[in-house]
Amino acid sequence: MKINELTTFLEAQFPLDFQEDYDNSGLIIGDKNQTISSVLLCFDITEDIVDEAIEKQCNLIISHHPIIFSGLKKITGKNYVERIVIKAIQNNIAIYSAHTNLDSAQGGINTKICEKIGLSNCKVLSPKTDFLKKIVTFAPIQDAEKVRQALFGAGGGKIGDYDFCSYNIEGIGSFRASESANPYVGEKGKIHFEKEVRVETIFPKYLQSQIIEALLNAHPYEEVAYDIYPLDNLYEKAGMGMIGELKDSIDEISFLKKLKSDFNVNTVRHSELLGKKIRKVAVCGGSGSFLLKNAIAASADIFVSGDFKYHEFFDAEKKILIADIGHFESEQIAINIFYDLLTKKFSNFAVFLSGKNLNPINYY
Repeated sequence: MKINELTTFLEAQFPLDFQEDYDNSGLIIGDKNQTISSVLLCFDITEDIVDEAIEKQCNLIISHHPIIFSGLKKITGKNYVERIVIKAIQNNIAIYSAHTNLDSAQGGINTKICEKIGLSNCKVLSPKTDFLKKIVTFAPIQDAEKVRQALFGAGGGKIGDYDFCSYNIEGIGSFRASESANPYVGEKGKIHFEKEVRVETIFPKYLQSQIIEALLNAHPYEEVAYDIYPLDNLYEKAGMGMIGELKDSIDEISFLKKLKSDFNVNTVRHSELLGKKIRKVAVCGGSGSFLLKNAIAASADIFVSGDFKYHEFFDAEKKILIADIGHFESEQIAINIFYDLLTKKFSNFAVFLSGKNLNPINYY
């Protein structure tokens, strides 16, 4: 199969538009039309990982963290990033990464963290903004249903746990076809009035091209009138962090012990114990200190994440318990997400879990 077949599937689950502005998810090295026979999954890409791919004859590496975050002005092999790029290209190995788009999407890192802890009633902690749009179009009454179904089929009309959402108003449209036109209704050179339905529905902006394509293919008019509006509504289906609830409240020490067991960690760095029960839990895989205020605003009892700095523990201000389980520890489940998806979807190539996914941070 070609790389593009695999990446198209992954990006349907974890759209690249979900990634943060600083990120570099997607195909980083390689040709999307390159044929692949096997893939190696890893957390970070090191020189040992590339050697492992060569040894296992894998011509694609999929990682959580991108090997390149910013532009490379020179590629001379002076550091490990440049050496990895050189070795991958020399051995015809493509590199693909799904980073903050994997964090932000449902079914991604934070969803799996919630599942691991055993949380229910989960929702996104910091939903994406400036991500929704509304499309409005006008169709003859007899064709309105076909147009609606096309928009829904392209991904439009989803609000929270509801789909097929639209608003419809009947009215009268007018137009006059020129001599070079081929009107669906009416006559050339004469103004025509047609009973129409105004159909409007929302969609996430990354689906805009396929929404428009679906509309144009389903609509009977030669020239299709439509408007697209940006919306300020939050996009509740994607964003950073999640929050959910335990079935039963437990004391702080018991919950910290649970974290050590669930994530296989020896140490949990935490803020001052508050002597309160833990029920409502906020999480963010990786470096999540930027979401502390969101967790407090959501009335979470504890915020589980990684990479908190010394002074940031003071920001809890006795309002919440911070539990830092480590960056690697909170996101190591990423490769299992890749593995489960790819092995269930594709059977015509081998998928290998790297045996070299080592945490760069060591504890004595």
